[in-house]
Amino acid sequence: ARDVSWFTSLCFSFRGHLLDLPWEDILVPHILCHLPLRQLLTLQRVSKAFQSLIQLYLANIRCFDSSQVGPHVPKAAFCHLLKDNQVLQQLVLQNCSDWLTDKELLPVIGQNHHLQEIQLSSCLQLSRHALVAISLSCPHLRRLCLAHCEWVDSLSLRSLADHCKGLESVDLTACRQLKDEAICYLVQKCGRLKSLSLAVNANVGDAAVEELAKCCPELEHLDLTGCLRVKNESIRVLAEYCPRLRSLKVKHCHNVAECSLSVLRGRGVELDVELPLQRALVLLQDGVGLAPFINLQI
Repeated sequence: ARDVSWFTSLCFSFRGHLLDLPWEDILVPHILCHLPLRQLLTLQRVSKAFQSLIQLYLANIRCFDSSQVGPHVPKAAFCHLLKDNQVLQQLVLQNCSDWLTDKELLPVIGQNHHLQEIQLSSCLQLSRHALVAISLSCPHLRRLCLAHCEWVDSLSLRSLADHCKGLESVDLTACRQLKDEAICYLVQKCGRLKSLSLAVNANVGDAAVEELAKCCPELEHLDLTGCLRVKNESIRVLAEYCPRLRSLKVKHCHNVAECSLSVLRGRGVELDVELPLQRALVLLQDGVGLAPFINLQI
């Protein structure tokens, strides 16, 4: 923070000499890239020349994270910051639920065809048109977070699956409109999925999990927290078809028992439910030979 403050003061004091350096060859790639975005926005007030320099920098950034601007991003500021950018690869929008609508997002999506990651968690005022726009404009998309976006429906998810087949990570936590059919279509089209969250979705059941297992053999992380319709059978299919699985969350899945989780647990898969106490004592007995000292009748 001290270095940033020092550099800002230096900019105010020697702005003429600093601006004499080559902008695109020196200032943008080697100096401005080391400053926090919030500090760069402050520099815009130094002079019109600095404003032009910062706008040039913003037009060439590959990653935009709204949390770097401050706790609340003004709508007008967001539109101004990215109006010239056509090279974004990562777009992270947080603390934007109060103002971000299709009107602000769609122009940014429409002019950035190289996006590989988009995070829209809890952006409640968007609509299904936003997801359709993403699917049509972002063929290279790899990671997408739509957690708590209840506007996501089966038709917009189908559009995503049809056009973004290279997806590797999708977060659909609490997208409550989605049912098994929509998830099945997604995984059939996007066989490279490594991470998927279907948490807090009471409409998701065994059909979706089994299709996921059969279509996505590279799956590593799956979150089924609170998926009440998921049962033991689909967990067994998951264990059979997904040898690379590293973590599985099934907390509050009341129809999933240890009998289906034991195979995954034996493979070292990280689970968010603890081993039942009686079974744990049996394993302890087998491991250290304490049978005479343990009463297994609990």
